Amino acid sequence: MDSMTNDFGEVLLWSFWFFIWIAALMVWFRCLFDLFGDHTLSGWGKAGWAILLIFVPWVGALIYLIARGRSMTERQMAKAAELQAAQADYVREVAGTSNSAADQIATAKALLDSGAIDQSEFDTLKAKALV
Repeated sequence: MDSMTNDFGEVLLWSFWFFIWIAALMVWFRCLFDLFGDHTLSGWGKAGWAILLIFVPWVGALIYLIARGRSMTERQMAKAAELQAAQADYVREVAGTSNSAADQIATAKALLDSGAIDQSEFDTLKAKALV
């Protein structure tokens, strides 16, 4: 029974160290990706941080997080907002919706003039645009 407890304790200990190792790798890679994705940092600055992160990885990552953690978050939030705006523009473009009521009414009038819709459908589209 003692062997079973010892084996289980070793499994727990190895699991703990494996978790710590994976978490440290994630932090290290996040620092590297942020470093090379930052367009405001000079080439010399990137080289210095890269040397620190490569030759003293865990201490370098800790120093990087302390020194540049706030700007990492700001860059990540700006990138997320940029991607969200690009996605919204794409959806608007694909959906073909126009923003102004005048554009919607002009489109409906063109459809009416071409015979694609009748007067009642034009009136419905016009009412929707004006709401």
